[in-house]
Amino acid sequence: MSESRIRVGIVGAGKNTKKVHIPELQAIEDVEIVSVCNRSRRSSERVASQFNIPTIYAEWWDLVSAADTDTIVIGTWPYMHCPVTLAALEAGKHVLCEARMAMNAEEATQMLAASKASPHLVTQVVPSPFTLHVDRKIKRLIAEGYLGELLAIEVRANGNEFLDPESPLHWRQDANFSGLNVMNLGIWYEALMRWVGEANQVIAMSKTCVKMRRDLESGFMKTISIPEHLNVVADMACGAQASFSISNIAGLSGEDSAYLYGSEGTLRFASGKLYSGRNGDIKLKEMVIPPEERGRWRVEEEFINAIRGIESVALTTFADGVKYMKFTEAVSQSIVERKAISVA
Repeated sequence: MSESRIRVGIVGAGKNTKKVHIPELQAIEDVEIVSVCNRSRRSSERVASQFNIPTIYAEWWDLVSAADTDTIVIGTWPYMHCPVTLAALEAGKHVLCEARMAMNAEEATQMLAASKASPHLVTQVVPSPFTLHVDRKIKRLIAEGYLGELLAIEVRANGNEFLDPESPLHWRQDANFSGLNVMNLGIWYEALMRWVGEANQVIAMSKTCVKMRRDLESGFMKTISIPEHLNVVADMACGAQASFSISNIAGLSGEDSAYLYGSEGTLRFASGKLYSGRNGDIKLKEMVIPPEERGRWRVEEEFINAIRGIESVALTTFADGVKYMKFTEAVSQSIVERKAISVA
């Protein structure tokens, strides 16, 4: 199906939506952002003024059901992703949903089922961004046997910051807004899935160092249930064992990195660069990513092209979003039950 003029409504114009999604969409020919609904009238007015959006809605459901749009971009926190997606698909509109996909696996599964019930509508989750430029290279090297047998995987995303016990509550620390999503665990797992596939089983332990933080919006102290430090060991379907160290309290821990250890070689991704070495080398060396193999951010372009029938959504499908939400939920369950949990 070819659609020339595409009319977009924005539900939740958060930081990433204002920085990336809106400008990228407005740069595409015959794409018009016609409406916005943010958390307050005042914030909606600011966004509308900044980006010349003609219509403001006080309630998100009015924006979704209005006849002035055929496409909805959801830039809210995860607690709104499922209800807005379901309403948009019910209204016959395409959906681009900010990551993380949902609050939990059940919501993500509902979103996937609704998308399958309306296969003529395009659905997409904003992908994990920081490995896009190296994904093809890593996948090719693995396929060509550069690593030999993949034995172990190590992900360290420790933030490099010390604990700040006095900082106010961030929405990512509030389970009412973020659900079971923990720091950037889901982002790293999504990237890992592109390289080596899914996990079969996980076992996890976590620590929440500051038990209560002040919510600036209400002024009250709120209990924190989302971990500030997390260790996960996963049995991967590819046969490797993966370990994840995710933390907001690991000061001076260095750069975030991911290692793939094989019987014949090692790959390391860190600070946007890819390093490699083979059995017998003294140290890892930086790899050059040729232009034809170097990926880039093209989320909005891919989404609009899919609506116009030019290509299909690859990053990220609702099906893959369900997979990383199942992983996140299994990690959460393992923390509570203190045992290994099947991802399936």
